[in-house]
Amino acid sequence: MAHNTNVVFLSHGGGPMPLLGDPGHQAMVDALSAMAERLAKPSAILVISAHWEAERPTITAGATPPLIYDYYGFPEEAYRIEYPCPGHPALAQQIQKALGQAGIASALDEDRGFDHGLFVPLALMYPEADIPCVQLSLVNTLDAETHIALGRALQSLDVDNLLVIGSGFSFHNMKAFFSADSDAVETQNQLFEAWLQQTCTEPSMTEDERARRLMDWEKAPAARFCHPREEHLLPLHVCYGLAGRAADWSQSVRILGRVSSLFFWDVYPSLGNRAARK
Repeated sequence: MAHNTNVVFLSHGGGPMPLLGDPGHQAMVDALSAMAERLAKPSAILVISAHWEAERPTITAGATPPLIYDYYGFPEEAYRIEYPCPGHPALAQQIQKALGQAGIASALDEDRGFDHGLFVPLALMYPEADIPCVQLSLVNTLDAETHIALGRALQSLDVDNLLVIGSGFSFHNMKAFFSADSDAVETQNQLFEAWLQQTCTEPSMTEDERARRLMDWEKAPAARFCHPREEHLLPLHVCYGLAGRAADWSQSVRILGRVSSLFFWDVYPSLGNRAARK
């Protein structure tokens, strides 16, 4: 039976600000709402969040994970946000099995909740909170090749109508978000985003070249300015490893005044039955 798997990398904004009516996030709010409208409603969602790092890949396995308000300094309402989506223990076990088949040791965590890398974008995309969700951690080495391999391991998942979201931020220099506008910041932001768009969408690029560029992302123009620490970029590497090809669609939006990207792949039929695509 044919399955449909959508893979999305999104820039999830600053903490809870997209849910608090911040005008600097309006373009992102509109983009995520529009993306949800263009997708078939998923039966389950797997989120790789920039806000969870572990010694080995770890998967939320609880039936009703609580929310983790992993931000500080915001109004009280930011700590009363609710997103009571169910967990999906069976999917967590399938993910662990897929990773194991690829030789990647992982762990299940029945106690951990969902951080804002999950509940902020999903509250915008699917406010009903009725889709079962699972989170997968990054590996705390923050090695790019490791995260592409993590995505490739997920190709053996065979789940009908699964949505996989890499929840990060294609620009994540916190000082630059809140500094005065300058030509130097804008230029560096634009240079890296142009490189990232080309890397992820250029159809004539071989997959060996695309993977090598992502593994060597620090060589990109203004890479370390845009990502002093790479945790918000690595969910993209997992998404690429899973999709294995150029993104079908991309969009650039301004978030807090800086250009940021979203990428989308439609992988059909199921990733577990790739021969059917030929």
